[in-house]
Amino acid sequence: MKVDPAAAGFDEARLERVTEHLQHRYVDAGRIAGCQIAVARHGQLGYFRSFGLRDRERSLPVEEDTIWRIYSMTKPITGVALLTLYERGTFQLSDPVTRFIPQWRDLKVRERAADGAERLVGPSRPMTVRDLMMHMSGLGFGGGPTLQDLFSADNAERNRGFAPGRQRGPNATLESMVDRYAGYPLEFHPGRHWLYSVSTDVCGRLVEIISGQRFDDYLRETIFEPLGMADTSFAVPDHKVDRFAACYRRDLTKRLVLADDPQASGYREEPSFLSGGGGLVSTTDDYLRFCQMLLGGGELDGVRILGRKTVELMTANHLPGDGDLQSVAMPGGYGEVGFAGMGFGLTVAVAKAPSETQVIGSAGEYMWGGAASTIFWVDPAEDMTVVFMTQFLPSGTFNFRGQLKTLIYPAITD
Repeated sequence: MKVDPAAAGFDEARLERVTEHLQHRYVDAGRIAGCQIAVARHGQLGYFRSFGLRDRERSLPVEEDTIWRIYSMTKPITGVALLTLYERGTFQLSDPVTRFIPQWRDLKVRERAADGAERLVGPSRPMTVRDLMMHMSGLGFGGGPTLQDLFSADNAERNRGFAPGRQRGPNATLESMVDRYAGYPLEFHPGRHWLYSVSTDVCGRLVEIISGQRFDDYLRETIFEPLGMADTSFAVPDHKVDRFAACYRRDLTKRLVLADDPQASGYREEPSFLSGGGGLVSTTDDYLRFCQMLLGGGELDGVRILGRKTVELMTANHLPGDGDLQSVAMPGGYGEVGFAGMGFGLTVAVAKAPSETQVIGSAGEYMWGGAASTIFWVDPAEDMTVVFMTQFLPSGTFNFRGQLKTLIYPAITD
């Protein structure tokens, strides 16, 4: 790809610190097999670089069109899809979820006393669509494996690949998941806490119910085809599998091991369960186009996906009292960002002042990441988007976001 650091307002020599950091600290050191990063500003690509191998076992390098598992970076795409329906007047954020999922009318909340005793009570208020988009719905994992279970060292030793569209069984669908969750209690009263769980999968089901289309069809017709995101989907077809990266994790000795072979991956087949929370694969270029659309107020290259005010609504901090995740997250909860100084919008985290996040950047930048350590952020104040791809489970092992921010922001010259 053609890059022009000066046109993007960067000092090229300072940006090369990114190259040295990723190459020597991570690829050469064997901490990851390979990675790719794109940095765009003022509509110009200021930095794009591929490192290492996409498939270590076959000695295949990372290339410009490598396909990556983006896991939870699916969530903002699901959020955009649901908001396109919001723009058609089909629902309000304050609408109760039972308007669309009536089988949830009798959901109870599990309350725990100090002595460990449990009881089931009615929710203090109805769960709303906004609660789902914010992970404040009260939903948990419904008796299934938590994220900590899936990414445990024990699971790694069994060399299990992690494909969200296949985790729930060969015949599971968004509809069957919603039906099954009618039998599970909520973990807390809606709106009271923040807990990363299956809420965004339910948002995918809302897209199906409101639009009358399968979730994958709606994404393709409404977002992917208009934006030219040709490699973003729930499966990797045979003619693209040679571009699909392998996924890795560390064993108990911290040695890098294969977790998901691209040739044998569950992503080779179309799933019945279309996970709005983590089911997509994509390329750096595709996801950068999605980010550029958001930075452009919902428009890219003359194609409008959302209105500017809708993007502003999506990327505002919706936490109570303009608080941060640290103040509302359930103890022991997981997230793709740090909780201190980090607000939350509609499927994206939203940074407060750098003095609160304790990380260089801008107030109002929004972001998320994926389980295989992929990250993105959009900084409207600096007119900048960054997409980083790698395939290393679990995320959070290395602080790629914090490190890349300390390297990229000091390279800005204007």
